Amino acid sequence: MTALMFGATVLYAFGFAAFVFSALPAETAGPLIRRAFPHFYLFVFVTSVLAAATSAAADQTVALVLGAIAVTTLVARQMIMPAVNAATDRGASGRFKVLHSLSVAITLAHIVGAGFAIVLLAAKV
Repeated sequence: MTALMFGATVLYAFGFAAFVFSALPAETAGPLIRRAFPHFYLFVFVTSVLAAATSAAADQTVALVLGAIAVTTLVARQMIMPAVNAATDRGASGRFKVLHSLSVAITLAHIVGAGFAIVLLAAKV
């Protein structure tokens, strides 16, 4: 479950989003990404919760890292993403840049955290 979340997050962040913005005009790419992000965050949330629950008996540290990913995913989905969208809609480019950077930093932290969890779990095998 952790590897699935890790791979999907890397693919979405560095593959799908980059591809959409390079293949489509900005006026099409932006709304498409906006519609895709809630589903992406829901996927990360569900997989991180399941991974935390199933790893808790094997490694408490891994479970805590995966739980933190779940919590910060909810924050990103429910608070940051709507704020990014509102900033975009208002044309508030400075606020958009700050919030988008925060969103990117959270996603990168999720990738690092999931990678760390995978390494710790692999050491148990």
